Amino acid sequence: MEDQVVFSIIAPIFNELENLPILYQRITDVMNKASEPWELILIDDGSSDGSSELIKELASKDARVRPVIFARNFGHQIAVTAGLDYSRGKAVTIIDADMQDPPEVILDLIQKWREGYEVVYAVRAEREGETWFKTFTASLFYRFIFRITDIKIPLDTGDFRLMDRKVVNVMNTMREHHRFLRGMSAWVGFKQVGVSYKRAARFAGSTKYPFKKMLRLALTAITGFSYVPLQLATYLGFIAAGISIIAIPIVAVMRFTGSQSFFGQATTLVAVLFLGGVQLISLGILGEYIGRIYDEVKGRPLYIVSQSPADFENKNNTHQENK
Repeated sequence: MEDQVVFSIIAPIFNELENLPILYQRITDVMNKASEPWELILIDDGSSDGSSELIKELASKDARVRPVIFARNFGHQIAVTAGLDYSRGKAVTIIDADMQDPPEVILDLIQKWREGYEVVYAVRAEREGETWFKTFTASLFYRFIFRITDIKIPLDTGDFRLMDRKVVNVMNTMREHHRFLRGMSAWVGFKQVGVSYKRAARFAGSTKYPFKKMLRLALTAITGFSYVPLQLATYLGFIAAGISIIAIPIVAVMRFTGSQSFFGQATTLVAVLFLGGVQLISLGILGEYIGRIYDEVKGRPLYIVSQSPADFENKNNTHQENK
């Protein structure tokens, strides 16, 4: 079975009970048109709304559905990573379960893959059902990351993409805990191309990426692919030192001429607050990088699986034998 799978579809699931039936149906309709064997890997990321039970039910009815049930919530990027680990296809597609990324676009990604491209990422040309604040902050995020990171991450792209098996194999060797998969897939190189599409509104439920999580993801992207924050701390130190070097002779001259401009505690307080702020910002930046190093050296697994696809395959085989 493993050698026969050509396309793997990965969909992380976290409280997507309402979206799961339509996701399964639309992916089934689309992939049947590809005329090649495929599998749908559904990773339950600690759902509490009954999504895991529905995933198991789908797997019992369709052997192409392969469930990965987490022991608890580990986060979207880790869930996708688990999907990559368990995927068996020659081409692997990542898609969200909220139906904002239309499954029909997968055929366009496959077409580019068949033309020889090894990473085909979907570019969001339009966004439906999103507030101006969400659109503005997302646009700002992509452009900021593009400018400061050491690699060129394509603008207006999420995790919706197709990757060749050789790319997936390389990414599966990268086991950092703080993961930014769209940056990692850009970092590995290979032959890449974008496909534009219109992003739809969420079919049901609420977003799993509120502003707080987006901010955390941005921090992960910055610290994972750029030294600019560390360099910023150095620049702030040089600026503070430069200001003091310029200020020393000015203050001395004004004191000798009898000027009252720099007398009193207010000036001292402002200077101390400024330098203290620079130092605290620098320590905070260092703390972010050191914290991430600490997470890596602990050597804990990225995720813990409660039930793997093998568990369901064995159960189905046992059930068939009993029948």
